[in-house]
Amino acid sequence: MMNLYWNSWAEFFAMGGYGVYVWWSFAVCATGLCIEGVLLRINRAQTLAQIRRAQMLAKINDAGGAQ
Repeated sequence: MMNLYWNSWAEFFAMGGYGVYVWWSFAVCATGLCIEGVLLRINRAQTLAQIRRAQMLAKINDAGGAQ
């Protein structure tokens, strides 16, 4: 059987007086994860653009070499 440590939402958010530290650490962690996600998306888009440019250059070089 599961016992809840807190009797109310206010006690839950207060975390026995350590709520400021707990919730700030969660906020910092969540912010870091969000920033990491955004940076990964940007990096992915840049990598895909580089691949597309390399493929276009390869096609141009192949077409130029065939003449």
